[in-house]
Amino acid sequence: QVQLVESGGGLVQPGGSLRLSCAASGFTITNYAMSWYRQAPGKERELVARITTAGGSSTHYANSMKGRFTISRDNAKNTVYLQMNSLKPEDTAVYYCNAVGVRSWNRANDYWGQGTQVTVSS
Repeated sequence: QVQLVESGGGLVQPGGSLRLSCAASGFTITNYAMSWYRQAPGKERELVARITTAGGSSTHYANSMKGRFTISRDNAKNTVYLQMNSLKPEDTAVYYCNAVGVRSWNRANDYWGQGTQVTVSS
């Protein structure tokens, strides 16, 4: 059974840090592009960061997250992380983990987690 389980969300003060985890089961993340998205109330879901294994490991960040957020993966644990530093109130959202297949045999696969709430407030 395919699952993505996010954890690590919570309430943090502005300027604080959180580390989100996304534990995958039922598939191997090395065959997938792994991403974090977020959705704030009344707004569309947006890409936060993506990590792929093409030629090693490459990362991509939304402009507003560059320098503050870091995406990483632990292939042995089949887990992806999002380290979030210097958090701002506008970072408040539900954060979702996503996996999209990058091989010829799994490109139709697109998996989502249930989301974890991050609230940045004093």
